[in-house]
Amino acid sequence: MHWHTARFSIDLARPRVMGIVNVTPDSFSDGGRHANVSAALAHCERLVAEGADLLDIGGESTRPGAAPPGAEAEQARVLPVLREALRLGVPVSVDTSEPALMVRALDLGVDIVNDVRALRRPGALAAVAAHPQAGLCLMHSRGEPGTMQQQAQYGDVVREVGDYLRDAAQAAESAGIARERIVLDPGIGFAKTAHHNLTLLQRQAELVALGWPLLVGWSRKGTLGLVTGRAVGERLAASVAAALVALQRGARVVRVHDVAATVDAIKVWRAAEHGDVVPA
Repeated sequence: MHWHTARFSIDLARPRVMGIVNVTPDSFSDGGRHANVSAALAHCERLVAEGADLLDIGGESTRPGAAPPGAEAEQARVLPVLREALRLGVPVSVDTSEPALMVRALDLGVDIVNDVRALRRPGALAAVAAHPQAGLCLMHSRGEPGTMQQQAQYGDVVREVGDYLRDAAQAAESAGIARERIVLDPGIGFAKTAHHNLTLLQRQAELVALGWPLLVGWSRKGTLGLVTGRAVGERLAASVAAALVALQRGARVVRVHDVAATVDAIKVWRAAEHGDVVPA
C-alpha cells in the first residue's frame, strides 16, 4: 500500500508520522509559537530530525470557535514556510481548504493537500484535480469551526462519518484523482463529542474497511483532556497512547505535535509485534 504524492510514493506498510506545523496565532495548543517564517522553519527542521515522515503546514486554526483568517492572510502565513520546507527531503502537506492557496502551494511543488472540509469549497476539487500527481487527505467535518460543535448530532457516528468519507473519495476519483493519491481522516474533534470520538476509535475497523488508507489526528485533543483530566499542554502520554491504539486498529498515518515521543513509541510497538529493531 502506497500513498502517491507529487514527489514521493509513501510506503504505508510501515506506520507514518505526520508532524504538525501551525503557522497561526490562535491554534488550540501551540498558537503563536511558530507564527513567523524563521520559527516555523526551525520547527519543521526539528520535527524532521525527530523522525517525522511528513510535515503538515497550515495557516488556519480550526479549533472549535475559531474565526477564519481570510484567504490573503492564510496565504501570507503559509506560502513562505512551504517554500522553505520543500527543501527538507520529506513530503510536505498544506493544511488548507482555500482553493487559491491549494493552487499556489501545488505550483510550488507541495506534495499533499490536507483539507478538513474534504474539498467542499467551490473550486477546491478542481484545484487538486488539475495537479494529477498530488496526494490528498479528505477529512470529515460539519459546518465551520465557529459553529461545528452545534452539529455534533448523529444516529450512528461511524456509519455517517464513513458514508461522508466514501462519498468525498468517490467524488475525487470521479474528478480524475486516482485512488492511490487519497487517504481519509475521520476528523476527531470536528463536530463530535467525546463519546463520538471514542466510538470512532473503538469501531475504527469499519472505517479502514472503506478501502482507503486512514490518517488519524488525536494529538492533544479535548477528548483526551476529558479522559485524563489533563490540560492541553499535559497530554503527551495520552496523545501517544491514542496514536498507538489508532495504528493498532489499522490507521496508516498519525498526525501529531509530539513527533519524537510518538516515533519512539511506534518503534517499541513494532519491535514487540514484528521484531523490527533498528540499531541506534
